[in-house]
Amino acid sequence: MSLLPAAVGVALAVAVAVFARVVGFDRDRAFYPVVLVVVASYYDLFSIMARGAALIPETVGFVLFATAAVLGFRTNLWIVVAALAGHGILDIFHHALIENPGVPTWWPSWCLAYDIAAAGCLAALILKGGINARATRSA
Repeated sequence: MSLLPAAVGVALAVAVAVFARVVGFDRDRAFYPVVLVVVASYYDLFSIMARGAALIPETVGFVLFATAAVLGFRTNLWIVVAALAGHGILDIFHHALIENPGVPTWWPSWCLAYDIAAAGCLAALILKGGINARATRSA
């Protein structure tokens, strides 16, 4: 794992979480599920950059994480915490599972660090009572 991309990933995840807290974005249950959807979409982007190489398996992965985002939003944000962390763990093994020549060499380290830090920020927000993990009937 490359240290600089990982350090930048953690710093950016924390900066985004602090920014979201200060301006109030994270008061809405949708914020972190949307972060998960966006993070999960990047492997599809990298596939397109490589002229569609691995687009089908990357899209399958995207759909799985997007589904977790929806389920977490509608039921319990701990699902989103787990999915963000799970996406980070996937970054370690992604190259062995899917050959996608569009993925930058630094990306797995950056994304692993970002995902784990974002999961930690959401978990801290839930534990501190900043947002309710369980959805209300209106969500």
